[in-house]
Amino acid sequence: MINRHHPLPLTQQSRLLRLSRSSLYYEPHPTSERDLRLMGKIDKLHTARPFAGARMLRDMLRLAGEQVGRRHISTLMKKMGIEALYRKPNTSKRHPGHKIYPYLLKGLDINRPNQAWATDITYLPMAKGFAYLIVILDWYSRKVLSFRVSNTMDNSFCLEALEEAIARYGTPEIFNTDQGSQFTSDAFTSTLKEHNIRISMDGKGSWRDNVFVERLWRSVKYEEVYLKAYETVTEARRSIGIYLNFYNTERPHSSLDGIPPDQFYYNILLPLPLAACNDAGIHL
Repeated sequence: MINRHHPLPLTQQSRLLRLSRSSLYYEPHPTSERDLRLMGKIDKLHTARPFAGARMLRDMLRLAGEQVGRRHISTLMKKMGIEALYRKPNTSKRHPGHKIYPYLLKGLDINRPNQAWATDITYLPMAKGFAYLIVILDWYSRKVLSFRVSNTMDNSFCLEALEEAIARYGTPEIFNTDQGSQFTSDAFTSTLKEHNIRISMDGKGSWRDNVFVERLWRSVKYEEVYLKAYETVTEARRSIGIYLNFYNTERPHSSLDGIPPDQFYYNILLPLPLAACNDAGIHL
């Protein structure tokens, strides 16, 4: 992530992170209190009804007493990095210079840890403002391998999460993402290629292609985020880290026969000692 107080010049930081120089001087406009309130409501509706597009969200918000137009909701959804999740023809143009890779997981028998990893970013409402959360997930065990919280959507926090997961758990055979610009960027795909990891990407708008991460978001939102009102990114990072450690080491997972992801990942069918949970869990 760009650090304006670091002794290394900004231009060199941007070159190392492979960011455009124009992004260095972008100053985001503050988000109004009304928009923050609307974004919080949109996030809850999207989590519960991921198929709802801007028109349906507008109507649902109006029923709740919020007078807002469809175009404004579309603008807020783009700011939040969300869209209605449904299958649709892929008619969008590829970003110049950003290659889109085929989806490799369809019909694949995923039967071991580190065979396939997946990632995604979600909007994170806070007491004042908002942030973004990224996780790296092992597809086989549903174990969260790493996470980052950031107040911007640049690709540096995505790279940090990826590099931590690789440093802690080695490399997967396949890495699956959506077609977001953070994941199609040269910086991100080059890191995967340097480790000889095969790149897989969801079909645009096809939520089932990354279904396990989408299910994780529901757990994170309903069991952690919506119960809190984070004052700072630091507080959000700490609290979410505690929850994800619980998710990995203690929370029974219905699709894993009631076994927590950590035990499934390490193929241990006996309860983990409590002292081992920190070592097996998320790096805070």
